[in-house]
Amino acid sequence: MNSTDPRHPWSRLATAARNVPDARDTTAPFGFATRMAALAFTAEQKFASPLERFSLRALGVAFLLTIATGAANYSVVANLFSPDEPMPMMTDDPVTELVNVASS
Repeated sequence: MNSTDPRHPWSRLATAARNVPDARDTTAPFGFATRMAALAFTAEQKFASPLERFSLRALGVAFLLTIATGAANYSVVANLFSPDEPMPMMTDDPVTELVNVASS
C-alpha cells in the first residue's frame, strides 16, 4: 500500500478535501448566548447529583455538631479566661495534674 501514489483512494480524497473552499457561516444565531446561559442555570438547579446532595447534608451535620460541641464546652472555655480565678497550671504530665488536684 503506497499512499503517495496519486491513484490511491486516500491521496485522491486528501487532494479533493484540500481543494474544497470553506464557506461555512461561523457566527452564532441570535440569542444563542442567552439561551445557553439560561440552560446552564436551569440544568444546575434541576439535576443535582446524589453526591452533591449528600455532601451538602454532611456539611450541615458537621456545622450543627460544631455548634453543639462549642455550646457544651462553653463553660470550660469561659472559666479559663475569667479574670477572678488564677490560671491553672497546664502540663502534659498526668501525674503532676493528679498531685495538684489532690493537694487542693
